[in-house]
Amino acid sequence: MASLNVNMPKDLRKFVDRRTDKGGFGTPTEYVRHLIRADRDEEGERELERLLLEGLKSGNAKGDVKALFRRLHARVDELEAERKRNGEAARPKTRR
Repeated sequence: MASLNVNMPKDLRKFVDRRTDKGGFGTPTEYVRHLIRADRDEEGERELERLLLEGLKSGNAKGDVKALFRRLHARVDELEAERKRNGEAARPKTRR
């Protein structure tokens, strides 16, 4: 595993320590990993939203909608399997 050292002012370190304790993280490193993963997931969601909006603006779909959703579900299953292979926890289902 790669290492990353971060220097920060004392007030930020105190904040990290408080969030580590209150969030149930064993170490500040676990807390920082959690923040980075959350940021990565949010970036992926923003990109998906951008692509979906781009698709909506491109006009009417041509083709079989049911086949499209079968492909989308298959892709989601592939991504979930990849996350599991990489040792990442499954993403919780969110409601919007």
